[in-house]
Amino acid sequence: MRNYLRARLSQGTPTVELGAGGAGLPERFRGRPALDASACNQHECRCLTRMPSAAVRETNRGLPVLDVGACLFSPDEAAACEHGALSFTRDYRMASRTRDGLVSPTGEVELAAALDRRMRSLFGRALRLRSVVAGSCGGCEGELVALSNVVFDAARFGVQFVASPRHADGIVITGAISTNMRTALERTYAAVPEPRLVIAVGACAVSGGPFRDSVEVSGGVMPEIPVDLWIPGCPPHPLTILDGLLRLLGRLPREADVSE
Repeated sequence: MRNYLRARLSQGTPTVELGAGGAGLPERFRGRPALDASACNQHECRCLTRMPSAAVRETNRGLPVLDVGACLFSPDEAAACEHGALSFTRDYRMASRTRDGLVSPTGEVELAAALDRRMRSLFGRALRLRSVVAGSCGGCEGELVALSNVVFDAARFGVQFVASPRHADGIVITGAISTNMRTALERTYAAVPEPRLVIAVGACAVSGGPFRDSVEVSGGVMPEIPVDLWIPGCPPHPLTILDGLLRLLGRLPREADVSE
């Protein structure tokens, strides 16, 4: 036991701080995508036919827009544009209160605003969430589990996951909403007492991800379930999830707006 305590003390405090200059993210980290519209306008763009996702699309005016919610954060997406119009930043802040907030000509995201004062007072300084895995590969769930480890430690902010929707303040939805999970999701949502939050995590829950054209999925959370927070990623980094949750609760210090 003595050796264990000595080793633990020598390790210091591994918990990361939000906004601490990229929070020690590795070089391979791919954060918020960015689109250089000028590169698209100066050349004949053929990347849309080669894009492995719906991250880049044309408006009805023929102008390109970037949908962060549909992005798979794959190097193949950047490689699809031979003129280098699509790239990835190191900014992990991507959660938005609206689906449209994830779509822009450049990739800039309308970051999540806090709930109104009444809702925040009802939830207090703690948030209990029920996870609903509605047709997922398991990647997003792995990142949600990581929120509880000593590095990210979401519990220090009062964010915890519970087993029963009747004990929850809201639900976290992952997956493209398969046909077999649709009813389960609807029942879980109905079981959460009002007022309740709905948080869509990952490209599948936001837009259907790589399964968006399949008849076996809903292509993301159904319109009947109102979403309060959209968190893109495939899967999203734990810092992206935590940043979105704290913005929703109005718990994020001002210095957390600083990123690399």
